[in-house]
Amino acid sequence: MSDLQSLAENAKAWPFEQARALLKRLKVMEKRGKPKQGPVVFETGYGPSGLPHIGTFGEVVRTTMVKTAFEALTSGDYETKLICISDDMDGMRKVPPTVPNPEALEPYMQMPLTAVPDPFGTHDSYGAHMGARLCAFLDSFGFEYEFLSATDCYKDGTFDPMLLRALEKFDDIMKVMLPTLGAERQATYSPFLPISPTTGRVLYVPMKDTNAKDGTVTFEDEDGSDVTLSVTGGNVKLQWKPDFGMRWAALGVDFEMFGKDHQDNAPIYSKITRILGCEPPQQYVYELFLDEHGQKISKTKGNGIAVEDWLKYATPESLSLFQFQKPRAAKKLYFDVIPKAVDEYLTFLEKFPDEEPKRQIENPVWHIHGGKPPTETSPISFALLLNLVGAVLPEDRSQLWGYISRYAPDATPESQPLLDTLAGYAMAYYRDFIEPTKTYRGPTEQEYAALSDLAGRLRSYDGEITPADLQTLVFSVGKDNGFADNIRDWFTALYEVLFGQSQGPRFGGFIALYGVENTAKMIETALDRA
Repeated sequence: MSDLQSLAENAKAWPFEQARALLKRLKVMEKRGKPKQGPVVFETGYGPSGLPHIGTFGEVVRTTMVKTAFEALTSGDYETKLICISDDMDGMRKVPPTVPNPEALEPYMQMPLTAVPDPFGTHDSYGAHMGARLCAFLDSFGFEYEFLSATDCYKDGTFDPMLLRALEKFDDIMKVMLPTLGAERQATYSPFLPISPTTGRVLYVPMKDTNAKDGTVTFEDEDGSDVTLSVTGGNVKLQWKPDFGMRWAALGVDFEMFGKDHQDNAPIYSKITRILGCEPPQQYVYELFLDEHGQKISKTKGNGIAVEDWLKYATPESLSLFQFQKPRAAKKLYFDVIPKAVDEYLTFLEKFPDEEPKRQIENPVWHIHGGKPPTETSPISFALLLNLVGAVLPEDRSQLWGYISRYAPDATPESQPLLDTLAGYAMAYYRDFIEPTKTYRGPTEQEYAALSDLAGRLRSYDGEITPADLQTLVFSVGKDNGFADNIRDWFTALYEVLFGQSQGPRFGGFIALYGVENTAKMIETALDRA
């Protein structure tokens, strides 16, 4: 057993917990005489009615983390692969308002997305276009995956064995599904949705006959005629709940995670899989994100952050960290969380090299980077960069580097590309989120005296220019001016008077970065305004 494998057996990080549960499932199947044939399959699903979004990213990045943990735990005993499947045979229920010439798509309502023309004019169908957008999205993050089109799987025979089995087990599936439906829906429900040979639409109609021997279903078409179709060859698709379970069976899925909105239906998916003679996968349910008001994030409402929005202001790794942390806790996802996520990532990255191995595999950066975190970090926090931007108001990053180089003499944009990138992010974030909300206030009489004292001590300062020494100086000024019993009030005053905000990074670090004389001048300018 390798050292990593031994560590993985006891690691507490949630991807390892899931990896061990998955391995246990595989071992139980082996004891039952059903050893895994082929690779261990990790699956994620994608609804291609709209563009890939932050939920898509989260599902793939978290599944990848479990896959990496499983590979470490099993030390190459199992081949693995990640499947990302697009549900592109679903009927188009509404025309997305963001597509070009949306009215041109109205005649294609309820047709499979792969039968709807591509309004962007780049692919054979709307479904193909969205599938390509998904792949480009995943490729931009470097994910390793196999893309599958549900339409292809229905048409090329991949799903045929399980579709025929579902036809044989039609009554058993109905016994599972009918109790979950209202009386009106029960009267017309069928797990099979035929594609009308006359209109091309996905039909939600009851079956007049099912013939497992011939592999066919009979239904009333939209023109009133009875039609008999084979359930193979892309002539039908399954309702989404039976489809979920059928897909697990047909693709041999061993692990899948999904949002809490699927939790109540998960037992149904599993029952369908078992009816089809297969074992359902290990499942992991994660909580959904909330907006700043505690409301569920919705693509329709537009009250969340898109991936491209996050990446305007922060690194992909910081977004991965946000996804890694407490996936089973409801978390607010809005722009204010970005700076904290960036700095937490930098802190974890800085700690990693000096940690013992059993701590390293608990460190989020191990999971974010597939067990191989980069060595480069940043000598300056994102929060500190934001305050530097607020003090300097630079037009480009080169103006920030004049201060950065003095603080970290060995750092250059070429030797510290991460820091250079963070400087650009800080400028964008400050411009869009901090500057518009700044509210400066004048100092109280006590604060005025303390700030004057601090400016004077900085003017005469001849000590070491280190964040720690300068922080000690700031503490001393606060205590000497009546803030000893509540030093937090002193630092709050510094930020509200000087920066127009109620909090920030350690002030000693800011002085070291911005410069002792520059900080003294900033304080004096603020006092002149009072």
